[in-house]
Amino acid sequence: MDEAATTERETELADHYRHCEAALREQDLDLWLACLFAPAQARPHLHAIGAFCAEISSVRARVSQPILGEMRLRWWYDSLEAPADSEGARAHPIADALFDTLNRCAIPSEEVVELLEAHSFDLYDEQMESLAALETYSDRVFGAPLRWRARVIDAEDAARQEEALRFAGRAYGLTAILRALPRHLAQGQRFLPLDLLARHRAESDFVEAKLTPALAAALAELRGKARNNFEKARKAVRGDGAARAALLPAALIPLYLGAMERKGFDPLHMIAEPAQWRRQWRLWRAARGRGI
Repeated sequence: MDEAATTERETELADHYRHCEAALREQDLDLWLACLFAPAQARPHLHAIGAFCAEISSVRARVSQPILGEMRLRWWYDSLEAPADSEGARAHPIADALFDTLNRCAIPSEEVVELLEAHSFDLYDEQMESLAALETYSDRVFGAPLRWRARVIDAEDAARQEEALRFAGRAYGLTAILRALPRHLAQGQRFLPLDLLARHRAESDFVEAKLTPALAAALAELRGKARNNFEKARKAVRGDGAARAALLPAALIPLYLGAMERKGFDPLHMIAEPAQWRRQWRLWRAARGRGI
């Protein structure tokens, strides 16, 4: 590649990274704010990962039939397998920035494939079978990107924080799913595990979207799982390395769980949304401490 072509490519890629930042700021302000506490050289890659996750998470809402969603996911599978300079991926700003990040930061494409496979569940109205299945979904959809961000910031420290990242990713995922419950119900999705509902005899309550004591108890158990994983993550943080910045999004978990437990809160029809200033304050405090 000659000098002119190299300069043109660098300009194109920089534009695509800026596109990712704008997309992330619009779709996930908390995560965008958390990125501000990461080293400057890592932020474009963090934005690419965040924009990709937001893009894939929105597939269900943007298609009218599951097959159309499968086609969108198939495009990402095919793009991952295509040559690095393929025009299809380069024409898509988020894909171009993401694949550049994967290559530069040695993020395994197999983990991206697992995330895409997990998101296939989003496209259908099937019931999540078990709590174990939900935890696996959380690990692949929320936990993996948390680990990627840590690797982008400091691969060596990310290895030290592996246990904290695992617990934090699961807590973050469970909390996100609980927050999204009203949206999932409106779209016909059923993320609450069947075995959890059966244990509390709340299957029909969930189908009818009735917040009975039985269903409230099932939701409380799931919040307890999220909080337990959060506390394990806090205890597992090692040292004060840079990769702790990847844990920052999980620092908001107590705020969201607390909002869900307020008197009068209806988890089936209301989305937990603590005040923006409280979320920013929590991020700032966590960034000055253990990262979570």
